[in-house]
Amino acid sequence: MGLPRMRQVVLTTADLTAACKAIEEALGVRDPFHDSGVGHFGLANAVYAVGDTFLEVLSPIREDTAAGRYMQRRGGDAGYMVMFEVGDEVATRSRLEALGVRLVHDNSHPDIVDLHLHPKDVPGAIVAVNICTPVGSWRWGGPAWVGAIPPHDPIGFTGLTVAADEPASLATRWAGVLGLDVIEDSGAYALALPSGQRIDVTSGDGVEGIVGVTVEGALTEPVQICGVRFAPSPVLGERRSLEEQ
Repeated sequence: MGLPRMRQVVLTTADLTAACKAIEEALGVRDPFHDSGVGHFGLANAVYAVGDTFLEVLSPIREDTAAGRYMQRRGGDAGYMVMFEVGDEVATRSRLEALGVRLVHDNSHPDIVDLHLHPKDVPGAIVAVNICTPVGSWRWGGPAWVGAIPPHDPIGFTGLTVAADEPASLATRWAGVLGLDVIEDSGAYALALPSGQRIDVTSGDGVEGIVGVTVEGALTEPVQICGVRFAPSPVLGERRSLEEQ
């Protein structure tokens, strides 16, 4: 599958247990990976494999965390972060440098390079780009995904919707980071990823952040989780319509 590709969406919540229950009931996923490393940042988490894409939910376990401050700004549980897999470390670093994008986290392992971008330089969400060895592995999904691609269900994320005060500017910035072009149609803005996924940027009316995720193969109707609308992929909906004819 082509790169760049959206691999992980991160939510933040005040109640991790309730969020996990909602995720499991809506998406039919189980047995999350709990990364003890996030405790260093004052957080607890759960990471669910949704096919070979991933849904993480974070919850503050101490005062004054970045995620906690973000929830205060958003007024509660919210979409927080999106992580992409990209294909070329040298080209990615050169592109970020040319754009003046600062890194707030630069972490390397033999199987992955993980770059977190400064939110003041790339607005709308915390954005991370990762280079994986082999392509398709995903260390953040748990031990089975470290330098490997285990068997997985044929489901996954197909799209993301981000609200912005200035949709054109945000779409242009994300496109520059990912090395893509902006699609503009009657005032609406989108990015088409080589993976077949799509990022839509909408007017936020005062709200800026992740507001929607589309999922293929795991939902029959939309559901709200941690302030984010999860909906069946349009591709899946079209397929069902054809099957019903």
